[in-house]
Amino acid sequence: MILFAKLLLAHLVGDFMLQPLKWVIHKEANKAGSKYLYFHVIIHLFLYMLVLWDILLWWIALIIAGSHLLIDIFKLYINPLFKNKNIPFFLDQALHILVLYLCCFYSELPEHAITLFQTLDWPLLVAIVFVTSPSAIIMGQLLEGMSNQIETNHKSLPNAGKYIGIIERLFVLVFIIIGKWEAIGLLITAKSVFRFNDLKETNNRKLTEYILIGTLVSFGLAIVTGLIYTMSV
Repeated sequence: MILFAKLLLAHLVGDFMLQPLKWVIHKEANKAGSKYLYFHVIIHLFLYMLVLWDILLWWIALIIAGSHLLIDIFKLYINPLFKNKNIPFFLDQALHILVLYLCCFYSELPEHAITLFQTLDWPLLVAIVFVTSPSAIIMGQLLEGMSNQIETNHKSLPNAGKYIGIIERLFVLVFIIIGKWEAIGLLITAKSVFRFNDLKETNNRKLTEYILIGTLVSFGLAIVTGLIYTMSV
């Protein structure tokens, strides 16, 4: 795992810290004809060699850098096909990380993959998945009758409430698992402070009650999930 961590560090530094926005824009405009694409790959090759610190492992660095070039070119050409630009971005990153994994464990790939699969904390994975979209859908069903009575005349980001709820439930789940219950109180306080001005300006009692109920239900689902997980391990 140390080798994988080193290579992952090199990837993160090369892809996010040593790639100026100007390079990204130039690559998107010129694709395989962009000089910055090759500068970017050369930087990755240097970083991989640096973290490997063994000239005999040059072939690993070369394979990863070469695959990085092919994956980046692939992304540049499929990027216009997607309206949601997050899809090619995360696909690109997943492929890069997959290559790192394959290069690190190529000699024992089946055994390592099976061990990784068997040692996965399945109850934790279920808990994490549950507090995201499933909880959001459950809340939508529970609060549907109330939401129909709320008149809103303010603009907000699309699905902002949904994503805020998912993030807050993930935080609550983490706090329960690590035993930091007091942090949940701070999270509720912080959310209340941010919501105060909006509620004060609208002066809408129904909206205030709806947000309060939604917040309590959201935190309640996360707390129950966290308690069930901690009792199962």
